[in-house]
Amino acid sequence: MSKIKFDYVRKSYGPNEVIHGINGTIEDGEFVVIVGPSGCGKSTLLRMVAGLETITGGEIKIGEKVVNKLEPAKRSIAMVFQNYALYPHMTVFENMSYGLKIRKVPKAEIKRRVEETAEILELTPYLKRSPRELSGGQRQRVAMGRAIVREPEVFLFDEPLSNLDAKLRVQMRLEIKKLQERLGITSIYVTHDQVEAMTLGHRLMVLNGGNVEQFGTPIDIYLRPETLFVATFIGSPAMNILDGHLSDDGTVAILTTGEAIQLAKPLLSHKGQAIKLGMRPEHLIRCDADKALLHLSADVVEQLGADTILHANLGGSGETVIARIDGVVPATSGERFSFTIEPTNLHVFDSAKGKRIN
Repeated sequence: MSKIKFDYVRKSYGPNEVIHGINGTIEDGEFVVIVGPSGCGKSTLLRMVAGLETITGGEIKIGEKVVNKLEPAKRSIAMVFQNYALYPHMTVFENMSYGLKIRKVPKAEIKRRVEETAEILELTPYLKRSPRELSGGQRQRVAMGRAIVREPEVFLFDEPLSNLDAKLRVQMRLEIKKLQERLGITSIYVTHDQVEAMTLGHRLMVLNGGNVEQFGTPIDIYLRPETLFVATFIGSPAMNILDGHLSDDGTVAILTTGEAIQLAKPLLSHKGQAIKLGMRPEHLIRCDADKALLHLSADVVEQLGADTILHANLGGSGETVIARIDGVVPATSGERFSFTIEPTNLHVFDSAKGKRIN
């Protein structure tokens, strides 16, 4: 097992730079999820680690070795793709053992590795079957087994669950997490799904336009997003972002609708500044009208069972606020609601730069 280090890694296609100097270290045995929207560069970065894309600038190290010019076969990595890429004419055993066979690993060792891996992945009853006789989840486990038997230093997962239905994705997500914890192999997992990212990763690398917006634990990123992009990308429903400015003493956020919201701590060096005020839907607390900070009129009500999601208009301003409330509480479109929020759950961002104001 090895750590992976990115040292100002860049990637260009002609004059177009798509990865802009990424730095960071993935520790030995750590499971890091690279998450971001389509086109942000996450798969390109993964393919650079794998050796499937050349590196324009900077260095990638696996362990203590710079791998910029190493062939993929010499990097001690194993990759699991979005499509299973199984050989349809081979059995499960043959698919899992093929890579070892072409590396001329002894037959007894191949048999031992495949059988041990099949036991871990609960594939033992299926070793003699062909891929067409398996479900989507079983095929993905075979693809993972093919990677495990190589005993690599690093696992690379490129959106491996995208082809599965919602229920199976949840099941496979749990299996991947348990498997990585059991094997303890350094892993990078690429996804655009922030739920997958939050549930799988020890840490998340949030990419946007080829730049790292934030690199930290899921709970740190949820509780303390460093940029407006991270604030609105991580969390479902997304964080509410409202326009406003700070009071002259930096203690109150004043919205464009006139509401004044007390902050947990004064922001003295930013007093009077234009801001974006963030509040997560689940942190809005229903209250009596005389105690409310926000008065909302529900436009759309989504009843999800345990929760109800309100899409509401803020004080006739045209600004939309989303609130998550208890699902057993009756709610209808057009109804007015009053909310307060704990000051510690407010997030303040610089309007111009989109950066968090601490």
